[in-house]
Amino acid sequence: MPLSEHEQRQLEQIEQALYREDRRLARLVRSSDPRVHYRRRVAEALVGLALGAAMIAAGIVLAVIGLAVAGFVVLLLCGIWALNSWRQMATVALGAVPAAGQPIKRRSRRSRRAISQPGTFGERIDERWRRRQEGDI
Repeated sequence: MPLSEHEQRQLEQIEQALYREDRRLARLVRSSDPRVHYRRRVAEALVGLALGAAMIAAGIVLAVIGLAVAGFVVLLLCGIWALNSWRQMATVALGAVPAAGQPIKRRSRRSRRAISQPGTFGERIDERWRRRQEGDI
């Protein structure tokens, strides 16, 4: 049951008073929000992307191939990290949060196909042949 406007205002006032009195509690409550965590990871990955790009530029200017290669590796890894964090942040925003410590399960194309078309290959061919003979297709 949703709260009335009066109850919502009271709840907000209680939260604000609690946050003013206990800063540590406010920090803990905010840090438990998964969106904050993933947003922080995306920001850290973007800093890593900038660092990798700077390493590549410095490696090219200073003619140190090892530095440029290391910069490319840093750039690549941070890019992957940023994309994964962005996807997880979007998943959390949609409300499809997995239980703590469990990865997000994705179905492969094969499993989706198997769910939509039950039976073995031969059974499906037989069923199609039967429907074709009956004029359903």
